[in-house]
Amino acid sequence: MSSPLVILILSLLLGLQPITTDLYLPALPALTASFGAVPAQAQLTLTALLLAFGASQLFWGPLSDRVGRRRVLLIGLVGYTLAAIGSALAGSIEVMVFWRVLQGAFMGAGTVCARAIVRDLYPPLEGARAMSKGLSGLGVAACLSPWIGGLLAEWFGWRATLLALTVMGALTLFVVARYFQETLHERHPEALQPAVLLRTARGIVSNGSFWTYASLCTASFGGLFCILSASSFVFINLLGTSPSFYGVLLLLLSAFYIAGTMLCRRMILHFGVQRSVMIGGALSLGGGGLMLAFALAGLTTVWTIMVPAFIFMLGHGVHQPCGQSGAIAPFPKTAGAASAITGFLMMLVAFGAAYWVGANMDGSALPMVIGVAFCSAAVAFIAWVPVQRVRLGTAG
Repeated sequence: MSSPLVILILSLLLGLQPITTDLYLPALPALTASFGAVPAQAQLTLTALLLAFGASQLFWGPLSDRVGRRRVLLIGLVGYTLAAIGSALAGSIEVMVFWRVLQGAFMGAGTVCARAIVRDLYPPLEGARAMSKGLSGLGVAACLSPWIGGLLAEWFGWRATLLALTVMGALTLFVVARYFQETLHERHPEALQPAVLLRTARGIVSNGSFWTYASLCTASFGGLFCILSASSFVFINLLGTSPSFYGVLLLLLSAFYIAGTMLCRRMILHFGVQRSVMIGGALSLGGGGLMLAFALAGLTTVWTIMVPAFIFMLGHGVHQPCGQSGAIAPFPKTAGAASAITGFLMMLVAFGAAYWVGANMDGSALPMVIGVAFCSAAVAFIAWVPVQRVRLGTAG
């Protein structure tokens, strides 16, 4: 496969997650009203999906080490597309949560294989740059999803936003089935044996470099989902914006994320990974701290939330490619398993962050802001201390 084709496939696979979580966000208040649900119930369509998405990767990763990336991708994408149809046709909030759980579980196959493919094809430093290109594609998906979702919700109703996921799943399935060539050259038939799984997992979680870089991308991901889980209620219900304008706000948010991934590539080339992450930590802390300062001063407007969020997303664009590629860099022979554990940790923290924000929503933006500020402080600490003490791709 040519390098542009690899980046396209990575972008599609990684882009499934933000499309699945972001496209329907502008429709979430309407969906809630349609089912006569409360916001906490509606948020289960997001948080339950995230939990299933994270947990499923613990299975998909070792399976891909055993049977190859291609088979796992085909199974996952077929299941994802069918579950997308089910969620769009759901007749109750409980049925929708069920289908969203299945959708998240099958979606895990694409994400875990994408990270493993990077390790299959590239050494650590080049892997970070390739991951940043793939995550730029993810950023484009995240950029367009809320805007398109807002238009679909206003013109055709909330079910249209979920039907659009069926189209995306089918498109990604076609590209993978037609063009993807297996990247795993040495399969591991024993990868799913309990003893081997335990030994592999022990080797991964006992690696200091893994924990450092996995914690970096995980903490940053938690901050993002503090925003995603509550922003539709804050901007549409509290601040009175329209669903389509809310989609534009998330489009701008994603644009700053894309800018962060582009900044990441340039900084890695000139400064290396560790110094790039240090700069990213300053951006994360600046964004989260500024958002909290505005909220405590009683200045709650669209732009006192969004401008700090833009700064946070620049840092997020640095930490995701460095963190995700850095976490799996020490494990060329078990990249699927390392990718799985990384993804599980990311989704576990994202679920916890979104659940905490949802449980503490009080009609103000403060729970969301506190969550972002806490995660940004954690990101800065990890970027400035542990990352500076370990070497990328080692057992440090």
